[in-house]
Amino acid sequence: MKFYRIFSIAFLLIVTLCSFDSPNNTKQADKNFDQKKNKPLNIIYIMADDHAYQAISAYGSQISKLAPTPNIDRIANEGARMDAVYCTNSICGPSRASILTGKFSHVNGFYKNVDGGDFNGEQLTFPKIFQKNGYQTAVIGKWHLGTTPTGFDYSKVLINWGGQGTYYKPQFCINGTDTIVENQLHVTKAIENDCLDWLSKRDTTKPFMLLYQFKAPHRDWRPDSIYHELFSDFDFPLPETFNDNYEGRLAASENMMEIGRHLNRRDMKQVPPPGLSRKDSLRWLAYGDKGQYWSPSDTLTGDALKYWKFQTYIKDYLRCVAGIDRAVGSVLDYLEENGLSENTIVIYTSDQGFYLGEHGWFDKRWMYEESFKMPFVIKNPRTIAAGTVSDAMIMNVDFAPTMLDMVGIEVPSEMQGKSFKGVFEGNEEDQRKSVYYHYYEWPIWHKVQPHYGIKTDRYKLIHFYYSMDVWELYDLKTDPNEMNNIYSEASPELIADLKKELHELRIEYKDDGTIEEMKEMTDIVIKRVYNEPKIYKESNNNKK
Repeated sequence: MKFYRIFSIAFLLIVTLCSFDSPNNTKQADKNFDQKKNKPLNIIYIMADDHAYQAISAYGSQISKLAPTPNIDRIANEGARMDAVYCTNSICGPSRASILTGKFSHVNGFYKNVDGGDFNGEQLTFPKIFQKNGYQTAVIGKWHLGTTPTGFDYSKVLINWGGQGTYYKPQFCINGTDTIVENQLHVTKAIENDCLDWLSKRDTTKPFMLLYQFKAPHRDWRPDSIYHELFSDFDFPLPETFNDNYEGRLAASENMMEIGRHLNRRDMKQVPPPGLSRKDSLRWLAYGDKGQYWSPSDTLTGDALKYWKFQTYIKDYLRCVAGIDRAVGSVLDYLEENGLSENTIVIYTSDQGFYLGEHGWFDKRWMYEESFKMPFVIKNPRTIAAGTVSDAMIMNVDFAPTMLDMVGIEVPSEMQGKSFKGVFEGNEEDQRKSVYYHYYEWPIWHKVQPHYGIKTDRYKLIHFYYSMDVWELYDLKTDPNEMNNIYSEASPELIADLKKELHELRIEYKDDGTIEEMKEMTDIVIKRVYNEPKIYKESNNNKK
């Protein structure tokens, strides 16, 4: 009997264990796996304004080591860090228009921030395509394109200060109709809360595509009060090229974006004297924009003054970045807590690069590396292995085709960009050998000469053409800081090869107009509604 009991227990145990491997159970497990794998992919596209790649610790710069961004780094660590992503026109609105349409500025029609009109929202954009394919779509935060967002089931975008929004008391327009003022929260926190609120109330029967877009860290760099003391116990190191004298670079020498000479009193958080009218206070705060000399004290002059301006600027800038990093973390946590991480693509980028003291500058616009190169980290658990680092050359017109391709939606032939999904699948055949750039605006705001150019894996060729006819050539292998223009000494064969490639790209992208035609594009004046406060105010009053 004892033997029988032991045998019976052993038999039952064997049967139970075998049942776990039965064909029916294996089939059910495979079915569950397939359902998870085939679940539609969501997308959260996160974009800051003027966030330099140097200020993201995943990129490993000295500055970012002192001001880490652990939550943005989470995206890179769980997915990929892209090291060669470039803007086709390094300025806020035009970059956004190119990202939305997958087309270059001269094709989508929005190529200048100032006097270039507002974005044509009737044209095809990737949110419209997602919406048409059953996605619930939303944009929350900075828009900066003038016209009401189209292709979204929900929109809540900044509209005051020419569409830039303000750090405090920002104004938002909801779905193109209702205007509200946020009187309590810093703009980054307000956008963070709005994003989480939309995610929690969305239609869970549909996949979603959300544009989550920040004003920060755009000028004039006003961080949330909770970060005011951050970095107050040390100073940041000066960039290697901080005291650049622009020798051999005529266009660069005529700039108006030097930290030592062009940061104004508003940037440095100065307080106007009492008794001034509002108009005079604004003039007082703007003093310095055009190179006017000013100092907060009679004793702070020369290099010491320049150093003080840099530290004031960089600390406020990075404090704004700290707020963004927190807001990114909140959304990543939401995805994890709600079981969405495995079927949601998350992207973090900026509308262009930015100068953090390199060449003595702030702002962007140039084809030089710090403003030309964009930060870009992406997580897609189905396609991208964790910890991937890629040096494949990408342009911002490629973002829309890639997002569409990753979720299995056909990319429209009218988009000029192309998907880089294959980069993560080992496909090197279709990778770019060069990228193209064209900047049009002049002279506002920073007197950056209109120019176009090409970058290969080693060389960069630039043509400045508006009030000068100057070519520049850089060997990025031997001169990564772009301090030595070798155009006059380079071999004729090298220059001819680069110009041939440049010419072919200009034809391919339909940007092969004459110099005079390009100058006309710079000179044209089409007023923007959102840059005309009186018109906007009058239209609101008329509605009332």
